[in-house]
Amino acid sequence: MSSRAGAAGGGAIYGLGIFGAFVYYWQQSDSFWEYVLSFIQGLFWPAWMVYEVFKALGA
Repeated sequence: MSSRAGAAGGGAIYGLGIFGAFVYYWQQSDSFWEYVLSFIQGLFWPAWMVYEVFKALGA
């Protein structure tokens, strides 16, 4: 039997991160389209963060 507890813990942390991103971006929004954009940003913030890290490292 193999344990998958580590994967479940990572998923929970990732979910909390997305929820936190939704709250942060939602608070920054003022108009309807900014609210729509905040939802998209909340879903894809990890990809943007990794891209910016690699860009800063020059990779």
